[in-house]
Amino acid sequence: MKDVTIYTDGACSGNPGPGGWGAILCWNGHEKELSGGEARTTNNRMELTGVITALQALREPCSVTLYSDSKYIIDAMNQGWAARWQRNGWMRNKTDPALNPDLWEQLLRLCAYHQVSFHWVKGHAQNPKNNRCDQLAVAESKKFR
Repeated sequence: MKDVTIYTDGACSGNPGPGGWGAILCWNGHEKELSGGEARTTNNRMELTGVITALQALREPCSVTLYSDSKYIIDAMNQGWAARWQRNGWMRNKTDPALNPDLWEQLLRLCAYHQVSFHWVKGHAQNPKNNRCDQLAVAESKKFR
């Protein structure tokens, strides 16, 4: 199984508003940048879309170390919240629905295919790859302004 490192970030101007995401896939000394955006979205949807699209780009099951500055994603995956929301019919608790169930469903499916470990990295700090993902995401969001 290939060991792949992925960095992702999302951005949104307004929430909702025009948004973008960026990802960098690193394997065996090679890097591939991916990015995209939407005219009207939320920051959390862009964060999730960056992770999902990066994992979808892998052509075979991989061992993935994924870095994101999104506590929403890192905590939901590492603390089992997303899996619990799914088991509970996409409810966070008895009264509040989970947001973005369409994207969480895709992410959980991809995590069943790949072995993914999620790691938080401080945004807008000293991580060059996270900063590059932010640049990609912001550039994509500007295309819709």
